[in-house]
Amino acid sequence: MEQRLGHVSTASGTGEPLDRIFVHDYVLEVEIGVHHNEKGVTQRVRFSVDIDIASDPKNLEDDIDRTLDYDYVINGIKAIIARGHINLVETLAEDVAKHCISHPRAQRVEVMIEKLDKDPGAVGVQIVRRKQEA
Repeated sequence: MEQRLGHVSTASGTGEPLDRIFVHDYVLEVEIGVHHNEKGVTQRVRFSVDIDIASDPKNLEDDIDRTLDYDYVINGIKAIIARGHINLVETLAEDVAKHCISHPRAQRVEVMIEKLDKDPGAVGVQIVRRKQEA
């Protein structure tokens, strides 16, 4: 069972603290959708990603190579959408989650993806994945 303490959580059963990094409200043009009018065009898609990571403040030594960097998340999203058209928002969310949880320090990831150009407003999906589920 996971315990939440404000924005910090503890890993199930271990009591080890988890820190959280996030990328919120990151908007990109994405070729996505199953409908005919969504093929060959881009739509604005908003990404919000929260990653709980194993806390290791003593070993960070103020070195970006020792942490899960925001660019890891952003570059992963860009690489996924660069592969070409994606039919389902759910597929995109799963691919982003797999990328994030594959980082050695990542323990849990929440991914929310919203298509911003659908009437009457944003529609999308939110998923949660843990290291053992990836």
